[in-house]
Formats: sequence, C-alpha cells, structure tokens
Amino acid sequence: MSLPQTPNQRLDGKRALVTGASQGIGLAAACALAQAGAAVTLVARSQDKLDTVVSALQGAGLAAQALALDVNDQAVIERHLSHQTFDILVNNAGTNRPKPLGEVSADDYTAVMELNVRASYFLTQAVVATMPAGGSVINISSQMGHVGAANRSLYCASKAAIEGMTRAMAVELGPHGIRVNSVCPTFIETPMTQPYFAEPDFRESVIAKIPLGRLGQIEDIMGPVVFLASPAAGLVTGSALMVDGGWTAH
Repeated sequence: MSLPQTPNQRLDGKRALVTGASQGIGLAAACALAQAGAAVTLVARSQDKLDTVVSALQGAGLAAQALALDVNDQAVIERHLSHQTFDILVNNAGTNRPKPLGEVSADDYTAVMELNVRASYFLTQAVVATMPAGGSVINISSQMGHVGAANRSLYCASKAAIEGMTRAMAVELGPHGIRVNSVCPTFIETPMTQPYFAEPDFRESVIAKIPLGRLGQIEDIMGPVVFLASPAAGLVTGSALMVDGGWTAH
C-alpha cells in the first residue's frame, strides 16, 4: 500500500516580499518565512530599522535583504519591483486611527484607506505580474474585517475591503496557479497596539471577548503565514484564516 505523504512547509529556493517588516507582525512574518528557507526582502520606510532586523536575520544564517521605500508611492514600487520576481507576497503594512464615527476626518480616511487598501492593491498588481505558478499572496487582514466594533468604523471598512479583494483576486489569479488568502488576527501585542493596552479597562475588555482568554502575540502569526505560503496549503485560496482566539466564533 502506498501511503499519502504530508506536504512539507519548507520554502527553500523561494523568494518572499514582506511589507511593514521592520516591527510587529511584519517582522514576525519575515522571520517565519526566512526560517522556513525563503530568501526574504523586507520592506518598510525606515532604513535604520530595516538594517537592524536584516542584520539579525543574516546573523542567524538566514537570507534577508532590506528595501526601504514607501508602499504608498506607486511609481517607486514599480521602479524597484518591475525587474524582480517573488514567489510569496505578504501585504502587511497598515495603520489604524480609532475614533468615534463623528470624529473621523477626511485626512483619517485617506491615511487609513491609502495604506491599508490602495497600497496593498497596487503592490499586489505589480508583484503578481511576474509571480510564477505556485505563488502565494498573503494579505494581513483582521478579525475586524468580519465583525464590527465601536470607534473602528474606518478600520473595519478597510479590512472588509481587503477581504473582498482577497476573494476576487483568488478567483482571477487561480488559473495562473497563484493563491491569494488573508490572515485575520485578533488584537496582537505590537509596538502599534501597546499604547492601547496600557489602559487596564481596555485590555480587560478585549480579553473578555477572546474565548482563549489572552491577547495575541506576534509568534501566533508565524505558523499561519508559513502554512499559507507553502505547498501544505496548495488547495487553499480565497480563504480567511482566523487567528483570533475565537473572537468571531461568538
């Protein structure tokens, strides 16, 4: 009898591009992909922060390089990426400006939607133009793309857009052998969220909505990213992988 073999989650020989990779979830995704064998290009605006991370990765014997640019600048993206080929893209760069609906300004709207949606859309457009069959696009979305929350109408709108974009791109790119999925974390402790969790009442209110009873850590994102990038997820596309401790199960 010939037994089926579990597809591995190694990424040796693959090239990956990760945005917002100098800290938090993006840094974790870049580390996870590099540890799985991929050669990773880390993108962020700060050259100094990128150099620190890349130096640490290279010091651990991993393949990594820095690319400092603003993902909102489409012309710069095209100039730097048009001649490169990546097997994996992680759209992670994003922002949030939590405010009551009545206090959200046009500037808030532009800042959040430009980075969370527009940048991801056009970066994907640029990268998949040369992405080979077997490629994987991973959009870092949020549980907030599936539920609502007070003071987060703008953020929820941006992540719901990412979810729709993910499904539509999966349909369009499937015939080319390219998979597109999203990872939807709950609240993760990162430098961006740390100020919010310094308020005990807010921290407790968040944890109360997570059945597993704890906040997410960046390490919780690493396994899902490697899975979706790897042959182990060969038939997974157009899906939202919830990494939310059960928040959306309510």
